[in-house]
Amino acid sequence: MMLTLFLLGLVYAVLIAVLFAAGAGAVTIAVIAGVLFLIQFFTSDKIALYSMGAREVSPQQAPELHAAIDRLCIQANLPKPRVALAETPMPNAFAIGRSPKTATVCATTGILELLSPAELEGVLAHELTHVQNRDVLVMTVASFFASIAAFIVQMGFWFGGAFGGDDNEDGPGVLVVILVSAVVYAVSFLLLQALSRYREFAADRGSAIITGRPSALISALMKISGNMQRIPQRDLRAASGELAAFYIFPPKAKNTVSSLFATHPPLEARIAALQRLEAQLQGTA
Repeated sequence: MMLTLFLLGLVYAVLIAVLFAAGAGAVTIAVIAGVLFLIQFFTSDKIALYSMGAREVSPQQAPELHAAIDRLCIQANLPKPRVALAETPMPNAFAIGRSPKTATVCATTGILELLSPAELEGVLAHELTHVQNRDVLVMTVASFFASIAAFIVQMGFWFGGAFGGDDNEDGPGVLVVILVSAVVYAVSFLLLQALSRYREFAADRGSAIITGRPSALISALMKISGNMQRIPQRDLRAASGELAAFYIFPPKAKNTVSSLFATHPPLEARIAALQRLEAQLQGTA
């Protein structure tokens, strides 16, 4: 993860250098993109819950869900997050929030119906590990300049002259800025997908350590994977998008999930890693 973040920083340094060389026009556009990105950052949790049709629930409305999270927070030494429920047959869960104090853990009605209490705790511990590791913040900061690069590419094609363009003899022309931004976005996209896969492995490991039962999470992942094939396509389409990267299991997982474009590791790789951890915890490795 540190190597990936270093490479992202290196790529973004090139983008920053080109922006400053391009003059005030490109820098102004970058600042505008940054402001828009920060607005999204501070409102993303509300947007995510709204897009899923999720609502915050009290202990009286979802006693078993709250009780499981209470136990896990004590074991993980975490403040209790807000708890939300999404009315959808798709079995999944996700965590959002910039820090443990602002976090929300959301489960779907589908996953509550599908999993046993031990399996559900494995999934919830996975999500709480994301909270503990501040993965939403990490991914948001890591993708900051990638969003700027994408924004510049769009603005460059729409309003090329806004960069100062070829009239600025001391800096690169608009085409150079657009080309560099496009390359930066493409490279950073691949690196961000890799970072996302690494954080899933880390969350799986965190779940196994918190619960002491890697086998419970293995069972949960296999059940979710098998059940996902029977979910109507309209529900899968509704759950796809940027939020899909934060699910415990991608809604549209295919055989190509191990490719460079996947946000999650292959199911087989996740299970193998959990089985190795199970052997270590039992002293048989």
